[in-house]
Amino acid sequence: MNDLIQKSAQELLQGYRERSFSPVDAAKAMLQQIRRCNATVNAFNLVDEETTLRCAREAEQRYMSGNVCGLLDGVPVAIKDVFLTPQWPTVKGSRTIDPKSTLGKEAPSVAALRRHGAVPLGKTTTPEFGWKGVTDNPMDGITRNPWNPDKTAGGSSGGSAAAVPLGMGPLTLGTDAGGSIRIPAGFCGLVGLKPSFGEVPHWPASPFGTLAHAGPMTWTVADCALMMNALTEADSRDTNAIPRRNIDYLAEIRGEPEDLLRGVRIAFSVTLGYVDVNKEVEAAVRRAAELLQSLGAEITEVAPGFDDPIASFGHLFYGGAANALRDIGRRQRALMDPQLVGVSEKAAQLSMLDYLEAVNERMALCERMAMFHQKYDLLLTPTLPITAFKAGREVPENWPSTRWPSWTPFTYPFNMTGQPAISVPCGFDASGLPIGLQFVAARFNDVAVLRAAQAYQVAAPLTGKRPDLFYENALMDVDGQVRS
Repeated sequence: MNDLIQKSAQELLQGYRERSFSPVDAAKAMLQQIRRCNATVNAFNLVDEETTLRCAREAEQRYMSGNVCGLLDGVPVAIKDVFLTPQWPTVKGSRTIDPKSTLGKEAPSVAALRRHGAVPLGKTTTPEFGWKGVTDNPMDGITRNPWNPDKTAGGSSGGSAAAVPLGMGPLTLGTDAGGSIRIPAGFCGLVGLKPSFGEVPHWPASPFGTLAHAGPMTWTVADCALMMNALTEADSRDTNAIPRRNIDYLAEIRGEPEDLLRGVRIAFSVTLGYVDVNKEVEAAVRRAAELLQSLGAEITEVAPGFDDPIASFGHLFYGGAANALRDIGRRQRALMDPQLVGVSEKAAQLSMLDYLEAVNERMALCERMAMFHQKYDLLLTPTLPITAFKAGREVPENWPSTRWPSWTPFTYPFNMTGQPAISVPCGFDASGLPIGLQFVAARFNDVAVLRAAQAYQVAAPLTGKRPDLFYENALMDVDGQVRS
């Protein structure tokens, strides 16, 4: 079992083809790992073993009959509880949603994974309506970091992030409207991609509007690229989706690190010109930049030249929170996260001109970054200026601000611009908590961030290191008996 739960999606697919093991074996191993670890980290808020095993048996039969279905046949995948799943309710961590009202509906990403034969593992936890950069909600409680359960997993895709390092599933789905894929990927030590806006179809439209992206969260960059090949298929329900480009992302990242990086122009900024960064984070990111340069990248230490857009982002994002709550009455709001209610009610008082001023700043930021990428192929930054802090808090202890965007300054600007951005692990701090490295490219150049992340991960792999909790629990057999 220990061997199966640490395999990548591509390794699982190879094993299925070679008949070394089956999709049922993999599903059973991961369900067992969920039973062992989930009580500690609270990654899943819904697990339906019967459905998972039925889908795994169907995949097993397809392999036996030679009728393999798509790119991910038999690979287990976990789904953030904001994506509509026809067989399971989607409540977004909120008591205000009628679970039955969501059944029978399917989000584009979920439909794409089904078409490609993926085996659904369950739904992963999110803060209520995905509103903040940590994961807790009134229904499901606190989601914790797999490397140290006293710490936060980040958010809002915290459940998806906590699952992967512990071997509870090799592939997970997340959403990102201000960093919600990259924040927990950085804190939990996995790969998280926010694709260009419109590259992955998303329906229904998010209340956070064009800030919100859907994307993959995986243990390896190669699995991220493989998942993108499925997720980017057309879905007419998303009116913001860009025309399909039919890019084979997995093919695009093949090659040696030197081949992927030779001559690539990378602007490197530890601070974006205005961020205070933890010394251990800065040291790890600088080492990564030096490695990239040794592999042939052209590194220039330069900031992109914009001021912190946090105020405008706040108007746009919290305006989205107010939009999410527009039809929820006072009695139901009493059941909700009071902080979400507070920020949404405050945002509801914004004037139209306040909101349009934020839109103007967003447009100016888009233009600046478009011009910046005329000179540089990539922008390289830390994913976050800090490592994970105490679970159950929105901000670190003794932090000067009370709201989560104050400690995520490297993520939300690129939701405003719609650019692709990926977080890949680049080290650990002295206490063993992961540090993330972020690559950002011009809008629609998703290939560039995947190629750079792949080159870095191949040259400096951390995929062989798992949390202690992974190994402690893996000492048990599938029947739950401790092995000697």
